Amino acid sequence: MTDKRSNFPLPLSSVTGAAAMSGAAKPGSTVVPTRVATPQTATRNAAHTAVQGAFVPGVATQGGVATQGASTPARAAAPVVPAFGPQRVQPAPVAVPRPDMMVSDAIRNAMVVRVARQGVQDQLVLQALNTVPRHGFIEPALSAQAYIDASLPIGHNQTISQPYIVARMIEVMRNGGQLNNVLEIGTGCGYQAAVLSCVARNVYSIERIKPLHELAKTNLRPLRIANLRLHYGDGMLGLPQAAPFDGIILAAAGLQVPQALLEQLSIGGRLVAPVGAQVQHLQLITRTGKAEWTSDTLEACHFVPLRPGTV
Repeated sequence: MTDKRSNFPLPLSSVTGAAAMSGAAKPGSTVVPTRVATPQTATRNAAHTAVQGAFVPGVATQGGVATQGASTPARAAAPVVPAFGPQRVQPAPVAVPRPDMMVSDAIRNAMVVRVARQGVQDQLVLQALNTVPRHGFIEPALSAQAYIDASLPIGHNQTISQPYIVARMIEVMRNGGQLNNVLEIGTGCGYQAAVLSCVARNVYSIERIKPLHELAKTNLRPLRIANLRLHYGDGMLGLPQAAPFDGIILAAAGLQVPQALLEQLSIGGRLVAPVGAQVQHLQLITRTGKAEWTSDTLEACHFVPLRPGTV
């Protein structure tokens, strides 16, 4: 695999207040963050908050895999982010308005506007972020912080990633194209998987911590997402039975990306992962041939460690 360093595909100079979470890359130089981002990774949350009342209920599980129902959810008021038009590949779950302040369109719209100001420009990704109710994936005690741009603890020494980093990683992986099969390593509480389901035709997500896998199923059950499958297993091994994938996202950091995951990318497929120990950076790896990959170093970040096995 050849290695090259480059700027983030979308200039970080367009980010307003980016120093709050990440360091920006300068052309031709090693990224040295002035401030390390808040710990990132999709993982666990509160079972009771789920998404009670925010979506039409209904999802079945089979053999540890959440198989979502396909009935059409109720429609909510149009968000401020423009509709993403003909590129949309899967009807996204849409929230049903409730009097609860944290599910209001205004609160979620404000989060999306902030993420856009930080530099995320992909309208499909922004629309997905505006669709999924983040408050349904965290502890009730933290609901007042659901739409701030920060990671939040969800148990088992894991966190739900900040909205910006979720959007940025998906934007980089998508690169303006259509995603058919996508693999997520680290389901956690299920939030990023739900966002991915709005931008890809088929989403597979693996979690190694059994209670988190069960929690994600609980959280996702009310969303009725037909194109999302959850698996309990070792994410470092990937999911060869569903490969190849034209997009892979890792929600945990290792010193290097496991070879098994690189080999499960399709030719032209893109993998986005945090790489490093104390100092971490997002890495974009593109498969260019049968045994060829290129690597681009993006911005500074901080995720929980990538670990093998299951617990």
